Amino acid sequence: MANNNMKAKYVNPFTDFGFKKIFGEEARKPLLLDFLNALLPETEKIIDLSFKNNEQLGQTNLDRKAIYDLYCENEKGKKFIVELQKAKQNYFKERTIYYSTFPIREQAEKGEWKYNLKAVYCIGILDFIFTTMKRSQKKVKWFIQ
Repeated sequence: MANNNMKAKYVNPFTDFGFKKIFGEEARKPLLLDFLNALLPETEKIIDLSFKNNEQLGQTNLDRKAIYDLYCENEKGKKFIVELQKAKQNYFKERTIYYSTFPIREQAEKGEWKYNLKAVYCIGILDFIFTTMKRSQKKVKWFIQ
């Protein structure tokens, strides 16, 4: 006989809270690994990830900051920003480019630097289609890569 005191609990993965609960906690890191590995080519397979601070401050108090839904780094030093965006945002592409500058700047070494940058992946899970983008599969595939 079922226990009537038990209530089913569901988490909506399409909310910031649900998305971070499912993919952004250490105990659920294997889900995030599987998700990212499903998007990446086999040659870029991730073995391990570490979560990083998802709030990036500007260099001065007047600079804009960036707050990612998820920010992590793989065992090779490559960075991953994952954003869930349900509502249409006119400047999402520009915001994504801006967000990617923080992990790029993190890689700057003091002294002589050979600009040996590691990849920064920005993955957007969007519930809208860019109005400037035609629905051809080729363009959509390019945007995901």
